[in-house]
Amino acid sequence: MTATLTDVARLAGVSLATASRAFGEPDRLAAATRERVLRAAAELGYTASSVGSGEKTFGVIVPDVSSPVYAKLLKGIHAQAWEGRHRPVLFDTDEDLHREREQIVLARKLNGILLCSPRLPDDEIRRLVGTTPTVVVNRIIDGLPGVVVDTSNGPRQAVEHLVALGHRHIAYASGPRLSWADSRRHDAIAAACTAMDVRFTPLNHQSASIQGGLAAAATVVASGATAVIAYNDLVALGIDSGMAQLDKHCPDDISIIGMDDIELASVRQPGLTTVRLAIDRCGSLGVEVLLKTMAGEDTPAVATLDSQLIVRGSTAPPRTGD
Repeated sequence: MTATLTDVARLAGVSLATASRAFGEPDRLAAATRERVLRAAAELGYTASSVGSGEKTFGVIVPDVSSPVYAKLLKGIHAQAWEGRHRPVLFDTDEDLHREREQIVLARKLNGILLCSPRLPDDEIRRLVGTTPTVVVNRIIDGLPGVVVDTSNGPRQAVEHLVALGHRHIAYASGPRLSWADSRRHDAIAAACTAMDVRFTPLNHQSASIQGGLAAAATVVASGATAVIAYNDLVALGIDSGMAQLDKHCPDDISIIGMDDIELASVRQPGLTTVRLAIDRCGSLGVEVLLKTMAGEDTPAVATLDSQLIVRGSTAPPRTGD
């Protein structure tokens, strides 16, 4: 039986008028109320097309909504969606594969899916999304259009910068084990180190957070590396703090480079050298590609945005004798 707006209102715990406004006059509702109604609509399979509107409602699935990286990505997504008055519905997997599976199933009841940094295997993702128009952000999956930030140029620049400073032993502080970006960054850094005849030490996988960096700090120090490239800026900041607790300091003892260029990277002292990624543009371009996919238009298999090393004070020549 086809779901009705009344069913949506009942499941969301709101009045029929409020449920109607979520689709026709979203600006009149609090964001939390609107999201609750749209989640209920997704669960019941009641879509924007049900009310005959040209506007689209699509699911946005991210692994960690608390991360400043995904907050910036969502900012780009919402800004682009707003231009056409389209409605993104947010799903947070919390790095949990079971939740990711369930949320893809819910989101495919909408007009489309923007799948950001998914962790499930390629085959399972293709099976789960089925025929629902889907664009993958920050990962390449054969058969699905994608938007990614270059994963080789920025990391290679980071290695070149450290080698130019005189470093001959570089460690990589890995991120989540199932992260596509982590494996690509690892491979790019390893290849650059090999090409420049520099010792490379990969470290254990950690969460993509400051806590993950704190956990990695001791292994960074124990590795004997004079420089470390971190999975992202949060891990880099955690490493810096953890090293200080071990009486090691950046950049005097160990140089640190992050990835993403979040706002905190520029305000810490010394400023964090990092690889700037066009995160917000990645989100807005993802929406553009998804809308074209929904309309049946041709899109590139993968759209790639550039990355760029930003040099600040967290990198310096190694101490003499290191």
